[in-house]
Amino acid sequence: MLTQGSAQIRILNLVYGEHNDSTLYRLQKGWTLRFVLGPTLAAHEVTVFSNVPRNGETFDSTRYRPVKWKNTKSESFAPVLLTTAGSFQYYFNCDGTKCGSGFFMVDPTFNVGTDERVLHLDAICMQTVMSKLLGKFSTWPGRLMVAKESGYNVIHFTPIQLLGNSNSSYSIADQLKLNINFSDVDGDVTFNDVKAFVEKLRLDWSMLCVTDVVWNHTATNSAWLQENPESSYNLVNSPYLKPAYLIDGALVYLACDIENGKYDEEFPERNITCDDELNSLRKILEDKVFPSLNLWEFFQLDVEREMKLLAESINQGKAATLTFDPEQKIELVQDKKFQRFGCTVDPETALIQFYLGTKNDVEKALTFFKRTLKWLNDSVKLTVMSDITAAVNNIISGVKYERLAEDGPKLKKIDEENPLVTQYFCHPFSYTCIEEDEKNVVENDDNGKMIMAHNGWVMGADALKNFAEYPSKVYLRRELICWGDSVKLRYGEKPEDSPALWDRMRKYTELMAEIFHGIRIDNCHNTPIHVAEYMLDAARKIRPDLYVFAELFTGSEHVDNIFVNRLGITSLIREALAAWDSHELGRMVYLYGGEPIASFTQPGTQVLKPSRAHALLYDVTHDNESMIKKHSVHDALPSSALVCMACCAIGSNRGHDELIPHHIHVVKEKRLYKKWNPNLQGASVEYTHRKTGMVTAKHLLNILHQTMALNGFTQVYIDQRTPDVVAVTRHNPLTHYSYIMIAYTSFHDLEDKEVPPLKIEGHIMGIPLEAKPSKPSQCTSSLMQTFTQDVEYINGIEDYTYDIETDIPIKMSASCEILPANGCKAHNVNFTHFPPGSVIVLRVKLLEQADESTSTVRQIITDLQTENSEFDQIVSKLDLRALHRALYQCSSEEESDGLGISAYDIPGWQKLIYCGIAGIAVPMSKIRSSNDLGHPLCGNLRDGNWLLDYTSSRLLKHKETKKLGEWYGKCFEVLGHIPRYLVPKYLEPIISATYSKLLKACWNQMCPFVKESNMFVKMLAMGAVSMCACIKGASLPVLHPDIRDLLLDEEDNNKQLTLSMAAGLPHFSAGVMRSWGRDTFIALHGLLLVTGQNLDARNMILAFAGCLRHGLIPNLLGEGKICRYNCRDAVWFWLQCIQEYCEMYSYNLLNMSVARIFPTDDSPPVPVGTKTQPLYDVMQEALQRHIEGISFRERGAGPGIDSDMSDKGFDVTAGIDLETGFVYGGSQYNCGTWCDKMGGSEKAGNKGVPATPRDGSAVELIALCKSTVAWLHRANNCGKYPYDGVFVKDQNSSIMKLTWSNWNSKIADNFEKHFYVGDCDKSHLVHKRYIYKDTVGASQPWCDYQLRPNFPLAMVYAPELFDTEHAWGALQIVQDKLLGPLGVKTLDPDDMQYRADYDNANDSTDKSVAKGFNYHQGPEWLWPVGYFLRAKLHFARLQGSEKLKETVTFIKRYLVTHELHLENSEWSGLPELTNHDGSYCRDSCPIQAWSHATLLDLFHDMSQL
Repeated sequence: MLTQGSAQIRILNLVYGEHNDSTLYRLQKGWTLRFVLGPTLAAHEVTVFSNVPRNGETFDSTRYRPVKWKNTKSESFAPVLLTTAGSFQYYFNCDGTKCGSGFFMVDPTFNVGTDERVLHLDAICMQTVMSKLLGKFSTWPGRLMVAKESGYNVIHFTPIQLLGNSNSSYSIADQLKLNINFSDVDGDVTFNDVKAFVEKLRLDWSMLCVTDVVWNHTATNSAWLQENPESSYNLVNSPYLKPAYLIDGALVYLACDIENGKYDEEFPERNITCDDELNSLRKILEDKVFPSLNLWEFFQLDVEREMKLLAESINQGKAATLTFDPEQKIELVQDKKFQRFGCTVDPETALIQFYLGTKNDVEKALTFFKRTLKWLNDSVKLTVMSDITAAVNNIISGVKYERLAEDGPKLKKIDEENPLVTQYFCHPFSYTCIEEDEKNVVENDDNGKMIMAHNGWVMGADALKNFAEYPSKVYLRRELICWGDSVKLRYGEKPEDSPALWDRMRKYTELMAEIFHGIRIDNCHNTPIHVAEYMLDAARKIRPDLYVFAELFTGSEHVDNIFVNRLGITSLIREALAAWDSHELGRMVYLYGGEPIASFTQPGTQVLKPSRAHALLYDVTHDNESMIKKHSVHDALPSSALVCMACCAIGSNRGHDELIPHHIHVVKEKRLYKKWNPNLQGASVEYTHRKTGMVTAKHLLNILHQTMALNGFTQVYIDQRTPDVVAVTRHNPLTHYSYIMIAYTSFHDLEDKEVPPLKIEGHIMGIPLEAKPSKPSQCTSSLMQTFTQDVEYINGIEDYTYDIETDIPIKMSASCEILPANGCKAHNVNFTHFPPGSVIVLRVKLLEQADESTSTVRQIITDLQTENSEFDQIVSKLDLRALHRALYQCSSEEESDGLGISAYDIPGWQKLIYCGIAGIAVPMSKIRSSNDLGHPLCGNLRDGNWLLDYTSSRLLKHKETKKLGEWYGKCFEVLGHIPRYLVPKYLEPIISATYSKLLKACWNQMCPFVKESNMFVKMLAMGAVSMCACIKGASLPVLHPDIRDLLLDEEDNNKQLTLSMAAGLPHFSAGVMRSWGRDTFIALHGLLLVTGQNLDARNMILAFAGCLRHGLIPNLLGEGKICRYNCRDAVWFWLQCIQEYCEMYSYNLLNMSVARIFPTDDSPPVPVGTKTQPLYDVMQEALQRHIEGISFRERGAGPGIDSDMSDKGFDVTAGIDLETGFVYGGSQYNCGTWCDKMGGSEKAGNKGVPATPRDGSAVELIALCKSTVAWLHRANNCGKYPYDGVFVKDQNSSIMKLTWSNWNSKIADNFEKHFYVGDCDKSHLVHKRYIYKDTVGASQPWCDYQLRPNFPLAMVYAPELFDTEHAWGALQIVQDKLLGPLGVKTLDPDDMQYRADYDNANDSTDKSVAKGFNYHQGPEWLWPVGYFLRAKLHFARLQGSEKLKETVTFIKRYLVTHELHLENSEWSGLPELTNHDGSYCRDSCPIQAWSHATLLDLFHDMSQL
């Protein structure tokens, strides 16, 4: 369902390299199509071209124009306003090269009646009439009035042209002449007369008229063809047909021999009457007919001739200039004229292969050459023999069908009227014998050009290939089901190839487009598609709103769509008679139109989705057998009634409604249709009236079909009540009125069985139609036996009638009893007299209370579209803490509240990701987009109000969200009173709108950088809301009361409501595992400082400062009560964040009070205020302790705090190398940086072994130290930091000062020479050069040289340490070796320790991966990507504008995958890590704080360019 009253805009995302030739997009006039660059085209220069004509212009499919881009603050798009119907193509160039294309269809509009009202496509009720059976033109109104009075609004005329000798409706003798049989004695009828008549029908009868165009063939007796034989496939322009022609002649002579008695012993009745005679025919074909033709000779060469030519070439010295090449081998070159033994081989190749190949030995060359030529001939013969076998099989199959098969015509004898087989070629000469035919026709071009191939169809053929073109073997292998009255037309590739043919057919097409409102493309799948394109272009210049329909037998929706796209086919004919039972027919009704009942309302602006070709569903086509004969007389009405309930165009064949019990043959039928006479009641030879057959019922059904289409009954539901009873509901999604049809089908004569009751929710307003057989016990076979065909007029069964009632009250039904049920909230329909062949239609609406509630819900949805709704006012008062609860809160976070609430569990699916609105909104957005009403979430909503109650009640339990919970509660209470099946439909826009408003409220509380950025940045920034919350049991330590702007609990003023940051969800969401020092301060800059959450950033900095111990901040915070100090890097990231806070916001931070929890290293926690220091003193303590050297054993060392750690691993050391200024620490027994995986498998032998110790001086820590001391030097110089350095003891224990400046210089002087692995590094441990070491001084020296993604961090924090050229080269190696689709490999793939896939549950004996030992040995982590790209950006800027531009482009293109992942993530997040090449890792957090933060840092850097 589309949003009513809003402009319809469809967004087509362009994807690099995507050519959508077989993807169908349907649009309507007045809509706007917006081309938008998909992520794969980000940062590319893209130009879109389209052949949509400008308003008022004539369409020219070859004229393409660029579509202008429109740019707004938040988006860029290229819009096309669709004002013209047809199929249009687009393509786009990327950086000057074509890199994508596709089509889109715009439906035509039709106007009928004197008021020019619109006839909707889905309202079409078409009836096919065979024009030749209409009689004289003056009688047409009377005969066509039957269609009008039967409720049809479109008449499909078969060709009205002069027909060929066969009188087939589709064998046209002259495309530019009207059928002379239409003319009256008063004078000839002209095309202009037909045109005037068609217009009269449009205005006076409100009916459109359409006709067939036949482009693929013409009648064999077409006079113009004799003058233009090049328009056919003949033996001159298509000489490859010569062998097939000889087969054709041989079969003619065989038939003559059988007819004349030559084979009376085999065929005593001179016919094929049994399988034995069929076998005799096969033997004659295989032993006599085909062997005598020697057909393989047309594909062979003359061995002696070729031998002679090779000998002459050798003697003439032609090999002298050639070089031997063992790869060159002769191949048989087919003679283009297809003469016997006319094939050749390439003489130069023969010389090379045989003469040079035998080292100029003439005798050997000729011997081997001859042997090879014979082999080539023999190979060809085998191929041709295989083709002959296929030909024999196809001949036998055709004869068997025509003469023996039960469902075939059972021809009685072989004669001129009933030949053995249909001839494949038109033969205008006298038959003599095969030899004479070959001499006089095959070898004579003047005669050969008159041998023209007939048309037909090939079962299972590729519709995109012309079966008559070389190298097709259709004619040779007798695969064609041939139409012997028509010649296949040969257009070539362009009009210049056959000017007369193209010109004639163009004029013919233009004439039909001028007269009729639409055209049916006959034999569409066999018509060369480029020809049809050309003709339709011409037709649409005459009539832009041309209705084009066709029947395709490609067997592939993919191929169907290619035809639909290229030809602009409005509707594809579908045949209900192809259904083998009522269930399949019901499936067709559902498949070919409409949408499911209670479908979601789609926004006016939405992504363009692929469509299914619009259907024109026929109950019976003019090619079908009679439904009475194929099913039963009882099925004529119910099957047609089901077709009328389809939400698409529908059609029928003239005669079906009149109960004609046989096929009205397009070739053989010569009788006339009956005329209309409304005054008659009984049987009539010449006239049809309302009592004829099911004319009245069909009139009512057609009117119902049009009423539903024109009044918005666009939704469909099929209910298979029994194997033969089908209920179809058509529903109006706006009014919620429905029509329900129950049809009792009868695919064969059935006994009357009880039909189960039908329960209907709602109020049954009445019964628009009730119809059933007057005599349900009548037998189809009996009626057929008593039926007699009239000689002059096409007549039907007159003894089968219907009892029909219309617009009757529910209590007056003769078919059922309708009783209230479920406390008058529903009705039970009990079928009391409803035999096979019956149909009943009920009109239903919502009950009064449900209708009122639905109106109220709609008003709520309308109010939410405004900017100042009640909901907006409530949300405007929520801070980010409350918005976190409203939007997010994963299950563990919710459980921490202690209220017994966790994430809502959807039975049969999963727990919702979040407890807040995002938990519903994110999956529902995907469900709505795909209209997935079968999703378990929708089922849960239909089954009860549990999710609604859960959503509001959890918000009511918290003061800050209580009003929001009350609003949802009131809204959901109303929603609970609408019919259950409508709940998902109406909940989705409420959830969607409120989710958008909640997101917007979050962004409004962020800085301009976020508010003014694109959606990618905004959704990254939502990590600051989803990952930061006030969680019980995982809060920050209590801050000093002197700190301003602290949020206090209203009920307990001593309780501070400070937010802590989750490292990742859901694994690190609550309790001790939530808050990590390292993760917090890597993410703090991007998530909090960049987004403008400076108070929360300040609180986290001060809270961790209060926990300082041993000169370190905690790794695990544990609310400051159970801290663990086992990481060496967190303190340096903390110091970096202090620096960044001061520079972005205020240096006042340095003077703020810190409440020390541990006044000394060994003291227990003390109350707030026991020891207070300004932050700068805490910072200074951390730095001084590092200079002095840190060495301690973790408190509680042992399994109680870490069950995997070895005893020595609990010993923590850190310090500063006074020679180099480098920070160092750690040991081979622990891992104190972010690569902190400790082995845990006793079985594999890695328990207690750190996978990546990274002891010594880690590269990123040196840069963080350098950044800190350089900043403190500047801060001290300007009076913002009181200390100018730290104190150190020399070897003599003398105390001296190491200034920030000196410390900074030490690091700067030593970094490149210790870390850069250049040509000067002669160590045998060098694995890759031109990179930077990961560490210096590791206990395992080879670890220093491992390529890891850590030095880009150093480049960001202290870029001045790096030589620009060295840095750029090293970054390129990271890009080439480590960069993955989403993350960066944590170890060089060339390293022997590289293991890319992380599985923490691995319980193998493989030490390298057991218990996830390879956590940092190859899996691709996301957060270092931000640093890599920032480093690349920095050093590109140093190299000039071109390099910077190139790098920005690279970054934008690379981040496409991240944007797509974020858009599709059910967590609305970027993960912690992936396995190899971006593959899913189940043990990864699906959303990680630092994964968001470092990309926000990157975008912030880019915004400063």
